[in-house]
Order: sequence, then C-alpha cells, then structure tokens
Amino acid sequence: MNWLGLAATVAPFALLASVSAQAQQVRLTPAEIEGQAKGGAGPGTSGVAGIRTTVLLGDPSKPGPYTIEIRVPAHTRIQAHTHRDARSAVVVGGTWYFGYGATAEEAKVKALPPGSFYTEPADDPHFALTRDEPAIVYITGWGPTDTIYTAKP
Repeated sequence: MNWLGLAATVAPFALLASVSAQAQQVRLTPAEIEGQAKGGAGPGTSGVAGIRTTVLLGDPSKPGPYTIEIRVPAHTRIQAHTHRDARSAVVVGGTWYFGYGATAEEAKVKALPPGSFYTEPADDPHFALTRDEPAIVYITGWGPTDTIYTAKP
C-alpha cells in the first residue's frame, strides 16, 4: 500500500479518535451499541421513516463533538439536504450510495462498501440511498447540527 492509501485508510479513524478524546472516554463493542437506545429522527438525521439512530458520543443538538450511528433499511432514499456543521463518516455495514448535489440523482451516487470514508462539508448539499441491502454508517461532527432539505422530501 502506498502512503496516500495508508493515509486515506487511517485518517477517518484518527479523526474519530481525536474527537472522542476531547469529549470523554468511550469504549463500545458492537453488542453494547446494539443494546443502546435507538431512535428515529434526531438532530442531524434525515428524519426518513425506518432509519434507526443511536447517539454514540455527545449530543448532536448541543455545542461539542458528537458521533451517531444510523441504520438505514434496504430501498431507502434520502433526498438532497445540508447540515450546518462539517461532518465525516465511515460506512461500517452494507453498501451506502452517496452523492453530492442539490438534487438526488442516481447517476451522481458512488457505492461505498464497509470501510469507506466520506465527508459532508458544512452547507454542502448531499443525498444518499440504499439498494437491496441495509447500511450502517457512523457520522461524526461538531454540534449543534441540523438537517435542511434543498427541496421537500
């Protein structure tokens, strides 16, 4: 692996570690995450029915670092929207189809399998979808966050 590939692989985890270290000590196994309270829509989520959200760190509605897990069912579409804060994300399960732009266009999505990393720059429209399998994504940002759709979902 070349240095650029190594940096791209390590960067998302270094970012998550630095945000976690600034806030508090947290260690969660997949079983512990599964056992935590799940909710639907919350600050920084799309509000789309069926998506389950778990806050892993912090509070997305308040100033400071946060990390959320979203579990997105198969055949879900999230229309183009923005967030006031810059965010980064890691796909941990399934394939997440993610794109940038003010309108959700199938031709603009990129398939992101587990281990993929992407960013959601502040106020930059983006959209996502799943196809035949659900996806699990960890999103980290600095709150408070919000979700503003570019058009009615």
